Amino acid sequence: MAGSRMQLELSRVVQGRSRLGVLKGLGRTGQHSLEVPGCLLYTRLGTVPHLTQDTLHTLSNLPSVTQVTLSHIAEHQEVLEEFKDGFRKFAGLHDTVLYCSLHDPATPCPTGYTTNKTLSVWGSGGRIELTAAKFMALQKAVQPDWYQSMADGETWQNNTSRKRVRKSVDRTLAHLDECLLVHQNSKELEGVEVFGVVEGGDILEERVRSARETAKRPVAGFCLDGLQTGSMDQTLRTQLITAMIKELPEDKPRLLQGVGRPDEVLACVEAGVDLFESFFPFLVTERSCALCFSFDISPDPERAGRAPLAVLELNEEKETGGETQQNGDLNRHDQTQMTPFEMNLKEKRYQDDFRPLVEGCGCYCCKNHQRAYLHHLLVTNELLAGVLLMIHNTAHYYGFFGALREALANDKLDLLKKRVLGDGSRQTERKE
Repeated sequence: MAGSRMQLELSRVVQGRSRLGVLKGLGRTGQHSLEVPGCLLYTRLGTVPHLTQDTLHTLSNLPSVTQVTLSHIAEHQEVLEEFKDGFRKFAGLHDTVLYCSLHDPATPCPTGYTTNKTLSVWGSGGRIELTAAKFMALQKAVQPDWYQSMADGETWQNNTSRKRVRKSVDRTLAHLDECLLVHQNSKELEGVEVFGVVEGGDILEERVRSARETAKRPVAGFCLDGLQTGSMDQTLRTQLITAMIKELPEDKPRLLQGVGRPDEVLACVEAGVDLFESFFPFLVTERSCALCFSFDISPDPERAGRAPLAVLELNEEKETGGETQQNGDLNRHDQTQMTPFEMNLKEKRYQDDFRPLVEGCGCYCCKNHQRAYLHHLLVTNELLAGVLLMIHNTAHYYGFFGALREALANDKLDLLKKRVLGDGSRQTERKE
């Protein structure tokens, strides 16, 4: 395999772990780049849910990398092979880097269907079993710019035995070697990058072994798998990430799969993660909610106060409604449950609330509509509700990542954490 064109250029490393920089040389021609810490553009079959391409591109600061998953694409293999020009052209995508992962991070997969030679993905028509040969044939049909190698990631459940975890690491390394062998002898995949997958469940020794062995292979970067929201608490996740990263080279990116909550993103960036999947805004939209947490670290006191006050009001409403969960609670979370970073606009109290979703937000939804209108759209099941919520949630989430990079660049990470996670300082701000 030729040397990787993908290059990670770090401008700062904060407290020895949090990394700020740019991932350069992306795409077949190497003209694209992606700021880190950052996230990928989450799609289903190349389309951001609820949004047309035209609507999507009204948003600024979109990631240059589009994520597609084999769980959605595998059932279309014959069509793509007949089409011959790859998924990017097939889906009408333009001027983007295509990354192909295995599973949809927003959709839990049934377990128990992995063997020594195969793994399964789940499309709209049911289960599709993939051998290494079929997996690589799919990559040739998709023609991505980079892809995640095959991996046995079914070890995130609590009751997984040490023996099963060890087998998962062995299988994943064997899959990687098989994929690399086919890749190196394939003209269709020339210039395409491979990300190795680090497994190991919740067992520290297996995580270290998986990271160490994967780092010996000629991969462009690493996918940290099996650490998704709901699988473990943040303290253990941080401990495992810290141990894995010690075994990984500094000059290659680390992509964490299945983690999207703002509190968990902050903790994982502090542990040394570079990239995330941006499926969280979609999950929030699907439960009729709008992201409303603050991330403004502007020195302008007037501007800095806007979003925190909006969120403060929301938190007070939650307290009166009997909700006790606080921002920044790092216990184990369920991806399907509402988080403290969002408001449920179906609730009756929003029917006569004529404020924007978030004061000071510059997205189309907040500039043109009120909470009461979104409430009306949701209770009458209008499709426009999903469109407007997805516009806001996507813009808000990418704005959070922009603030995260700004905080790392200006030594304001602690201030950002206070804004996002919430503490007593909000009460002080309001009194002032």
